Amino acid sequence: MTIKEIAQMAGVSSAAVSRYLNGGYVAEEKRERIRAAIDKTGYRPSAQARALRTKSGRLIGVVVPKISSESIGRVVAGVGQVLAERRYQMLLADTDNDPAKELDYLRLFESYPVDGIILAGTVMTEEHHAFLADAKVPVVVVGQKVAETSCVFHDDYHAAYEMGRYLAGRVPEGGAVGYVGVTRADAAAGAAREDGLAAGLAAAGRSLDKSLVERGAFTTGSGYRGAMNLVARKPDIAVIACATDTIAAGAIEAVNELVRGADAAGVPYERPLVSGFGDNQLLRAVTGGIPTVHFGYMTSGIKGAEMLIDLLGAKAPVTSQVQLGFQVGGME
Repeated sequence: MTIKEIAQMAGVSSAAVSRYLNGGYVAEEKRERIRAAIDKTGYRPSAQARALRTKSGRLIGVVVPKISSESIGRVVAGVGQVLAERRYQMLLADTDNDPAKELDYLRLFESYPVDGIILAGTVMTEEHHAFLADAKVPVVVVGQKVAETSCVFHDDYHAAYEMGRYLAGRVPEGGAVGYVGVTRADAAAGAAREDGLAAGLAAAGRSLDKSLVERGAFTTGSGYRGAMNLVARKPDIAVIACATDTIAAGAIEAVNELVRGADAAGVPYERPLVSGFGDNQLLRAVTGGIPTVHFGYMTSGIKGAEMLIDLLGAKAPVTSQVQLGFQVGGME
């Protein structure tokens, strides 16, 4: 089938069918006739032909650090929602938290080519910044604040600051606060959350002892090992704050193991409070809730996709930066 044949079946012009297929304006009555003709014939436009004709394949490359992460899943869901509404398709690349793979996919998408790229940013190296500055297609970064291109990011520092103040009120006199974080090369989840937590604790008259800071990966295993190391150094530690809910899940596993061991030995053990970031729904269901920070991850995906599509349609693209809010919650 061709556009011309679909137009004849629907009793409309070929131009109307073309506008319909490309998301343009078509009167509702004509839209219904075109939709019925397409449904009846199973017509699918040729992506290759459209790309040659319009110089647009209506493809968006999306690069993420780990699709199995609930927070990244929410970002991708937001992106996908907007792209589907605007009749774009997504090419998704999972880098397994490897910055080198991230750059490989960015360059691959740039040369594929796609119409634009959305990067769920983590560690932004000098090579990342160089790519963003000279990218041949529009790029939007979600999750990190960057100067070279448009971005949507969270207020990690102030969210962690408020978490520090929140936790300070739950630390007994003389109690110690430990932290399990990630590399400070990640400006948002690494440096901003750690620094904000320390500042919030200090503002409330508490402190984050540098000897009680562990850093690892965005995994439950890192949370488990970090918590065990902290307890080994400070057996009566009162709070184990974590950079993400995934890390917190591992820390909770370690604490539960320590509690079971103490119970079996008949030794009293005061369970430390574990906090996280991300408001993971599964963790909330299993634990009943821990002190955590809720970010609008799906909203960030929606905003990032809308921003990219606006850039694609702009004659003179303007770089913009959008910071989203947060909510701190916990066990009462």
